[in-house]
Amino acid sequence: MTVPSDFVEEITEDGVTILRFSGDLSIAAIGDLPERLREYDGGIRQLDLSDIGYIDTVGAWLIHRTARDSGAEIVGADNEAERLIVAVSGVDQPTEVRPEPPNPVIRVLDEVGESTMIALTTLAGLVGFFGSVMISAASLMRHPGRIRWNAVIQRFDVVGVRALGIIGLMSFLIGLVIAQQGAVQLRQFGAEVFTVNLVGRLTLRELGVLMTAIMVAGRSGSAFAAQIGTMKLTEEIDAMRTIGVSPVEALVLPRFLAAVFMLPLLGFYASVVAIIGGGLLSWVELDIPPATFFARIREVVPLTDVYVGLVKAPVFGAIIAICGCYQGMQVKGNAEEVGKRTTAAVVQAIFLVIVLDAFFAVFFTWIGWD
Repeated sequence: MTVPSDFVEEITEDGVTILRFSGDLSIAAIGDLPERLREYDGGIRQLDLSDIGYIDTVGAWLIHRTARDSGAEIVGADNEAERLIVAVSGVDQPTEVRPEPPNPVIRVLDEVGESTMIALTTLAGLVGFFGSVMISAASLMRHPGRIRWNAVIQRFDVVGVRALGIIGLMSFLIGLVIAQQGAVQLRQFGAEVFTVNLVGRLTLRELGVLMTAIMVAGRSGSAFAAQIGTMKLTEEIDAMRTIGVSPVEALVLPRFLAAVFMLPLLGFYASVVAIIGGGLLSWVELDIPPATFFARIREVVPLTDVYVGLVKAPVFGAIIAICGCYQGMQVKGNAEEVGKRTTAAVVQAIFLVIVLDAFFAVFFTWIGWD
């Protein structure tokens, strides 16, 4: 049976005011007790709980709030009452439903600093990962019997052979666009014949290799990150380490070798297809026969332009493979992480390829290959 809660005021001989509670301090029995306590304006020194019956968290909160607001001491509480009062007092903290927005300047600086630290950490991770790949490659050179040729050939097929169609189509269209736009601009000066120079030099020196690297980064770099990331998520990589198989040797090196060796071939193939596309448009729109077009290509395109493309291509391939495999190795937690790391691999690979292409442009001009 629930006993209604109540309190009486007692004043000791020393003038100390005590509120002595009785009944059940529960939500069912509390009644108008909270309002009466708020209206009480006497100076309270003690809250005596020795005569109460059942107490729940509502009653414990009422006693705690009264003691907090009046500065009174709680006495006479049994173990259960003390435990509840301590529990409710521990959560007596002010909360903000909607926190104050941070200062915009501070927020921007915080995001810039955080992005800078992430970029530096990622760069250090890529350098370290490249070092581990080089160490594994040196170990395989000393023990060539450990090379997994089947995996290497399969990566060659996936990265190179199966990419011929999309890269050829892209390069052919790029050659058409370069020739068409160049002819439109050069026609103003009566110099349409220099469209051949534009197509030949631009595709062999820059766009052929650069666009191929971007395409491979989006096609194969993302696949590297997704494949290795999924294996990391399903603990296949941990299982490989358990049985003594190096993940770098089994997973990373075949992809690294495929990207390094296939990108020069794909880049040269893309340049040739782009020149064919430019020659086709020049034949149709500028009335330059194919024989004349290709003879002009041999005259105006120096051999150093071919060397420039072939030197840049393996470096771009190494960057793509390292970014894809590194991000795949960083996957942990859940499937969403695979998507994030795959996106990061593509973005980082394309960014580093463009940065290195700018560096190579300055470098080759400086050594006289312009």
